[in-house]
Amino acid sequence: MIRASHRDIIVIGASAGGVTALKGVIRELPPDLPASLFVVLHTVPRGVSQLAPILDAAGPLRASFAEDGEGIRYGHVYVAPPDRHLLLRDSHVHLTRAPKENRTRPAVNPLFRSAAAAYGRRVVGVVLTGTLDNGTAGLLAVEAGGGTTVVQDPEDAEFPGMPLSALDYLDPDHVVTAAELPGLLVELVGEEMAESGPERLDGAVVNNPGPDDSIGTHQRGPGPDLTELGSREVRPPNTASGFTCPECSGALWEVEERGLTEYVCRIGHLFGPETLLEEHAERRDDLLETALRSIEEESALTARLLERGRERGLSEHRLRRHVQRIRTLERTAASLEHLLREESPPAEAAE
Repeated sequence: MIRASHRDIIVIGASAGGVTALKGVIRELPPDLPASLFVVLHTVPRGVSQLAPILDAAGPLRASFAEDGEGIRYGHVYVAPPDRHLLLRDSHVHLTRAPKENRTRPAVNPLFRSAAAAYGRRVVGVVLTGTLDNGTAGLLAVEAGGGTTVVQDPEDAEFPGMPLSALDYLDPDHVVTAAELPGLLVELVGEEMAESGPERLDGAVVNNPGPDDSIGTHQRGPGPDLTELGSREVRPPNTASGFTCPECSGALWEVEERGLTEYVCRIGHLFGPETLLEEHAERRDDLLETALRSIEEESALTARLLERGRERGLSEHRLRRHVQRIRTLERTAASLEHLLREESPPAEAAE
């Protein structure tokens, strides 16, 4: 049994702006890099991704979409395919259609968690440009497993949300620009690690979750088994949040992990706090737009009835009711329009 002597598992997560950043990193890595890279870019689940061929053409390393059960080899970039979470196991990759995390599949956090559980201190976790809090929980797992944490400098990121969120919850080992990242990765891979690191047998990784025994050993409560979402089970979700899951409308529990509160339903949909807040904001806008359309149709129908009522000679009492209804609907519609624009409603509507 040979002890691993260096970091050789690099997991990278990105979202908005990630293609440009990833191309720049891959372009500068040497062809003989003694490490394997695993990339998740948040994409539309049903879309067609060109990320693997883009990265394959960007630099000397071979890049391809990961295949379920595929063995892990050095000098290769494994890209998560659309609508599949990319997870790491002992010496191979695993693809799954487990529930979405932060509204996406593939998602960054499952890759990072599974890498931390299977490879421990040999992992280098990298969070690049993106929005909201994607990648924060996964990077916390890498840190807990003894791995090395790297965050793109928010000032350098096209979309700084993901780096800023990571910096809110942990003090990463390195904060670098995208241009500095390739050199740092080469340096980290080349460094010798202490003998207490993870072990491997004939080139195959032996499961070693690292020094933090909490990874993979949480006792389960009434919530879902999220082993497929990162090779670990979630700590008992003791607190009912009072909120509902945007994906399935089920109840959400609060799960706290190293200071970060996440929200999980029984099915396994998992949300960071910023992502859950954004999801509710989007649903609010959808509901307001539906309500506005309904009110505008009701107002138009009432106006038509008013016109025909005048032609038929309806009583002034009936006609006044139609006029009053139209004015009320117009004021309500104006208020909804201002809510959708996140503006203060006019004084008349507020009254």
